[in-house]
Amino acid sequence: MTAVFLDLDGTLMDSRPGIEAALRHAFQSIGRADLAAMDLTPLIGPPFKDSFPKHGITDISGALDAYREHYDAGAMYEARPYDGVIDALRQMYGQDMRLYLATAKPHVSARKITAHFGIADFMTHEFGPELDGTRDWKGDLLAHALEVTGEDPSRSVMVGDRHHDMAAAEEVGMPAIAVSWGYGHKGEWGTARKIIDQPSSLLQAVRDIHL
Repeated sequence: MTAVFLDLDGTLMDSRPGIEAALRHAFQSIGRADLAAMDLTPLIGPPFKDSFPKHGITDISGALDAYREHYDAGAMYEARPYDGVIDALRQMYGQDMRLYLATAKPHVSARKITAHFGIADFMTHEFGPELDGTRDWKGDLLAHALEVTGEDPSRSVMVGDRHHDMAAAEEVGMPAIAVSWGYGHKGEWGTARKIIDQPSSLLQAVRDIHL
């Protein structure tokens, strides 16, 4: 039986509206309104503590606090599952694949989102970092998930849209599937075993890797 580890933002959910609204609020709160006008796509997915310094943000904790305040107040629900994602989850679940969430979003927020949008119904377990930054790096998160679940990485697969999903999977010895509908681009997917363009292709892509 195959274990499928799934990223959230950009893979299962189009979370852009809520994330961008919370980021703009955070930037204004720390006096960096200039950043609110830039393309925020590169910030969606990787941990903010890694992304913020690349954009000259020095008050990391202040920005994170302001972001979380706005996001948790309701912006987290300004999102939607990508078309076809729920059907893809249902198909894999129906094939007795074990599905796990593996997101860079703190699990306290991620679990509210997956419950709200009906994604949690398909998940065996949901993994995300702690609010204090523990397991922010997805390689650490996947290693922890494998330890908790006892899954064999060679019989598992990571599905994501960004470079950190691919790198984390490689780090723990797990093949990866890249999805093209999220926030990443083909330059980030060099180590992916497969690249798919629509959720309806996910079940077959997992089968192709592990049959």
